[in-house]
Amino acid sequence: LLLLAAPPLPPAATDRCSMAELEGDRACETPDCGQPARLQCPTCLKLGIRGSFFCSQDCFKGSWSVHKQLHKPPREEISKDESPATTGDGDICMNPWPDYQYTGKLRPYYPLSPKRMVPSYIKRPDYADEPTGMPVSEQVLKGTSQIKVLNAHEIEQMRLVCRLAREVLDVAATVIKAGVTTDEVDQKVHAACISRHCYPSPLNYYNFPKSCCTSVNEVICHGIPDRRPLQDGDIVNVDITVYHNGYHGDLNETFYVGDVDERAKKLVQTTYECLMLAINEVKPGVRYRELGNIIQKHAQSEGFSVVRNYCGHGIHKLFHTTPNVPHYAKNKAVGVMKPGHVFTVEPMICEGGWQDESWPDFWTAVTKDGKRSAQFEHTLLVTETGCEILTRQIGRA
Repeated sequence: LLLLAAPPLPPAATDRCSMAELEGDRACETPDCGQPARLQCPTCLKLGIRGSFFCSQDCFKGSWSVHKQLHKPPREEISKDESPATTGDGDICMNPWPDYQYTGKLRPYYPLSPKRMVPSYIKRPDYADEPTGMPVSEQVLKGTSQIKVLNAHEIEQMRLVCRLAREVLDVAATVIKAGVTTDEVDQKVHAACISRHCYPSPLNYYNFPKSCCTSVNEVICHGIPDRRPLQDGDIVNVDITVYHNGYHGDLNETFYVGDVDERAKKLVQTTYECLMLAINEVKPGVRYRELGNIIQKHAQSEGFSVVRNYCGHGIHKLFHTTPNVPHYAKNKAVGVMKPGHVFTVEPMICEGGWQDESWPDFWTAVTKDGKRSAQFEHTLLVTETGCEILTRQIGRA
């Protein structure tokens, strides 16, 4: 799931306030600051509140306790005055960003359903109840290049949580069909997590609003589950991470919805092959940067491109940590594989160009040319002789 430190999160994945194109000179709204402002509050953008400009993340965070009071009154006003378009069955369906120029045909279906609750008896990560969703434990290690070597106990915990994550993804797979909304997929994922005493890791991670990511067609990653029904011919990636007993397990797969065209089948199959070819090379002594060479060589041979702004990542007690694992050739990733390293490989392969941009929700990453993208992911353990696929399907080697 992430932007260049694990799979790299989009700007908003790492910040509550993200870059926006601003017209003219804007001054930071933090009292006594007055510096030029290039950042805007994402919640205000969604609610249509004008202004809300800041010069830096620090100013934004320092003003949060006061600034957040702006959000409640506008939300009440919107609910009374707006007349959103509706679908035939009466569900609210609206475009929350009328000025945004979409790159493809996909559109968000808003409003999102309410945040799903996690029972208090389930152990949760440090960001779960944070207003900003910031994982303090990850921030402490930000900037380090050291890769953790897990001991025998930690490895067993990773085997367990990855098995649970696989079970949850397999539950999600059973409901993928035309007419089912991605929010309904998220509901099934959330329930499957709770029944296994797992916290759904994406929930509130830097304020991500749902329990999994669902990325349809031109969405590369970090798609937010909403009320859009899946359509015959779609491809959809479901990205699952669960947290259990203090450890995270992460995997994803891309699914066909009904009858898909041959080009989509080739894209999805090639993406899976890219993942498995890279996994075949995982063993002690291999440089992390080499995986990108393997992935890009195969993708290009089939006429596809490799996303560059999102990558694989270390994972254990931290959702995203070292190493970074880019999927493109000639990258400059740091580190050499050693027994006890645990990390993800999760290539994102596009049928057009590799360039991406983000929707105004600051999460949904889409291809810049609007063409489709597919992804597969496993969590891997480096062993003495090769690697163990911790998130493999039950019954498979």
